[in-house]
Amino acid sequence: MTRTAILRAGAGVGFAAVSGWLAAAPSAQTPPAAGNWYKGNLHTHTINSDGDSSPDDVVRWYKEHRYDFLVLTDHNYLTSVEGLNSVFGAAEKFLVVRGEEVTSRFEKKPVHVNALNPETLVEAQGGLSVLDTLQRNIDAIRRARGVPSINHPNFGWAITADDLRQVQNNRLFEVYNGHPEVNNLGGGGSPGLEQVWDVLLTSGRRMYGVAVDDAHYFKQFGPKYSNPGRGWVGVRARELSASALVEALERGDFYASTGVVLAEVARLPNALRVDIKTASPFKYTTEFIGENGRVLKTSFDTSSTYTMAAADRYVRVRVAASSGEAAWTQPVFRTP
Repeated sequence: MTRTAILRAGAGVGFAAVSGWLAAAPSAQTPPAAGNWYKGNLHTHTINSDGDSSPDDVVRWYKEHRYDFLVLTDHNYLTSVEGLNSVFGAAEKFLVVRGEEVTSRFEKKPVHVNALNPETLVEAQGGLSVLDTLQRNIDAIRRARGVPSINHPNFGWAITADDLRQVQNNRLFEVYNGHPEVNNLGGGGSPGLEQVWDVLLTSGRRMYGVAVDDAHYFKQFGPKYSNPGRGWVGVRARELSASALVEALERGDFYASTGVVLAEVARLPNALRVDIKTASPFKYTTEFIGENGRVLKTSFDTSSTYTMAAADRYVRVRVAASSGEAAWTQPVFRTP
């Protein structure tokens, strides 16, 4: 970790097209030798779709709350970011990234996919099933040179683990979404999103989990509103640029959080180490999780490492704080 990264993480300010489901090379699991952590939100709405605030007000909220970057993802609308960056952007301090929530339905089921940093507006695609609709939208995002991220699978109970298992050319999905109606934890016999994640990983599908706000309301606050500040990602990238950020997301060099700050994540060949930036007086539980969601190791230390056994197919980490906040690392897959 660079000196800049340590200072940024300590201050709580900066957290400084993949095809198919091919096996990742070992280098894809090893973080770059240099890079900073950047804190950002990947899912946000303005009055250009169904948000309650202007793009200026939305961007100002995130900059004033010490985020490093923000993706604006209005429904089927590509909000211009050039003017916003001319006012709010600052080199290595804050960046607004183009985005769009490509919004479709199949019958009564909502099928939403974020396009991160597309070159052009992506027209929403229809399909013959949820999976077909999902795939057509992902393909359209790739054609626009954007990075797809599947949104809130349990919203409307629309996207199943089997859909996610079969979809191609996509790495990212929301393991946590801050909207109050998205059913992150599952229920009534339907699995929660973290359980879905382990189903995918156990089946051999390599999916990375993001946490987002899905913020719509900046003028009214409370548990029934989708407010900002609930879910974010810490991305390790070579610089604060849109291209560097989405490249890091696609290779899994980031963690997802609802408030827990990680000082370091070392995704090494067949091993995973996590260092927590503690916040007194809270305590932390680190769980290393493997196939079928089985807990491989539990630690109460602020720095923990797990070396994979021969039988382990993957390992990921969930850090739970006594405050109720959590963080999730991306998985490491066993290599020969």
